[in-house]
Amino acid sequence: MASPSKRLFAFRRATLGRKVALVVTALLIFSYPFPAASQEGKGADKPGIRVLIVTGQDYQGHDWRATSRALREILAQEPGVDARIVEDIEFLASEAIFDYSVVVIHFKNYGPPRREKAIYENLQKFVEQGGGLLLTHFACGAFEEWPGFVRLAGRVWDKNKRPHDPHGRFIVRIVDQAHPITRGLKDFETVDELYTCLGGEEAITVLAIARSVVDGQNYPMIFVREVGRGRVVHSALGHDPVAYQAEVYQQILRRAVRWLARQD
Repeated sequence: MASPSKRLFAFRRATLGRKVALVVTALLIFSYPFPAASQEGKGADKPGIRVLIVTGQDYQGHDWRATSRALREILAQEPGVDARIVEDIEFLASEAIFDYSVVVIHFKNYGPPRREKAIYENLQKFVEQGGGLLLTHFACGAFEEWPGFVRLAGRVWDKNKRPHDPHGRFIVRIVDQAHPITRGLKDFETVDELYTCLGGEEAITVLAIARSVVDGQNYPMIFVREVGRGRVVHSALGHDPVAYQAEVYQQILRRAVRWLARQD
């Protein structure tokens, strides 16, 4: 019969053996190359795109919570796109924005942000170094106190112009069939505010327009430009969640993100 000390040694050795076996098993499980989740459709073989939707304030007639969520849901349908909402425009002062491929300006602020210098410098640097910037609806009025904002946005809110047609239905006409964002797409109907308030002289490429029922003139609804090594997409559409329901517009937004991230 084994002595107590030998039995204790054998017990400890057996216990240690079981622990080692459990650790080895766990390592095998977590290191096993499980197949990636299926991503059918365009972009399945391309690297992921991190999108930051910055919101948190707007004109009181704009439900920014509802529209930012609608936008995120639309973008999330695109394989490989990971969209996050931040409800604080001061986040733009953080170096964390450089962890994203695309930044979405989805707000209208009244008065300069607390860290305005850091925000302006960050945004300009982000785009010039190759980041993608998407502006939606009243984002044309963001940072109206910053003279350099028009260089990024291409066109900005001009208080001296008539703001928009009465909210209602109108046709958005695709005028550039060669651009990757609108190639092959047809005109579409939307229910929105037809902005007539954009001003600026920066070079832009207009992708879509709409005709005002008030003055009969055509106004740019979606346009693009390049700043430094970066790209900008500016859409005047997006008053409320209904404005995001047109399937063609949803396609445009998803393509816009890919173009901004240079995966077009």
